[in-house]
Amino acid sequence: MMNCRRRVTRAFAVGTLLFVVTFSAFDGHVQVEAATQAKITSSGLTAGASSKTAVRLNANTRKTAGATSLTSVRLSDYTASSSSAATTASTPSSTSSTVTATGAFDPSVYGYTNLGIVRVSEGNVNIRKAADASAAIVGKASDGDAVEITGQEGDFFAITSGQVTGYIKSDYVLTGADALSAAADSVETMATVTGDGVNVRAGASTDSEILGNVAKGTALGYLGDEGSFIKVDFAGQDGYISSDFVSVSDTLPTASTLSEIRYGSGVSDVRVDLVNYALQFVGNRYRWGGTSLTNGIDCSGFTMQIYAKYGVSLPHYSGAQAQYGHAVSLSEAKPGDLVFYGKRRIHHVAIYIGNGQIVHAASRRSGIKISNVNYSTPCKIVSIFD
Repeated sequence: MMNCRRRVTRAFAVGTLLFVVTFSAFDGHVQVEAATQAKITSSGLTAGASSKTAVRLNANTRKTAGATSLTSVRLSDYTASSSSAATTASTPSSTSSTVTATGAFDPSVYGYTNLGIVRVSEGNVNIRKAADASAAIVGKASDGDAVEITGQEGDFFAITSGQVTGYIKSDYVLTGADALSAAADSVETMATVTGDGVNVRAGASTDSEILGNVAKGTALGYLGDEGSFIKVDFAGQDGYISSDFVSVSDTLPTASTLSEIRYGSGVSDVRVDLVNYALQFVGNRYRWGGTSLTNGIDCSGFTMQIYAKYGVSLPHYSGAQAQYGHAVSLSEAKPGDLVFYGKRRIHHVAIYIGNGQIVHAASRRSGIKISNVNYSTPCKIVSIFD
């Protein structure tokens, strides 16, 4: 009996991209003959669409009188591949076909290899320590958060997302083309600081007022380019950072850590870790001008040494430290913020640990201790970490 070959062309639109694939089905096999990609604009397709071998297809086939009829094809997955002229690929299976994807289908655009996007109608979904609904919660993910899928156990995906590693019910995670389509709605352009103690200014000039100082690794919302400066969202106001000290990239939101669950949104693991690090020195000696966390240190030496462990260089003077970061109110203070005291001038600095308390190198008599934040009236509070 002769085998029949059937050629089919299908077009798939994902976001602003149109993929056109021509393939043939014969003797239980699916063979891709060509694939092209074009960008959809308000006026139609962009001219000069490039050739791709890029599309991963799931093909459901049905044999009829020795011939294979293709009954459905959909975009469902992707892997990275080189971009080149269209080539022929085939698979030995009569039920599926795999051809790789590039360009907009490449999840590495967002820094992922196997991208998943969390989809929940309301609230959050738990990320657990093990693939078990009764396992301890290690984080939470919100609608639109991105995860890197590293494996699967039963109905759970093994994932990493931001600083969270654990397991999430697969029912709540979009994959493949669905994930990439959803990612387009979640993506945010962020400006990440690449230098230590970088100034944020009120205007796009080195002569402009300094609004604050940010640490290396701080991510701020990108608002645009202004000559040699990057405009950013700095604590709710427009700020400007020299483009020499910032990297701009598209990023996806990620899951919240246990620290954020315990202490509230915006309290990162580094803040909590910094506070825990500072607390281990409670009871140690105070020494004016000292810089040793174990053998004697003063108030600004204490904050200087604690922050140095986290890549932030502060001067050994409380008045100068108050010029770093950006000012916040006491009600806005988060663990790790610096709290300053003084009337006509700043003369003391402490680290806020949360719940209305501070840790500081207080005096020769008491050494490093925990106090109520209002043991004296704070004159300024600054946040170094956003």
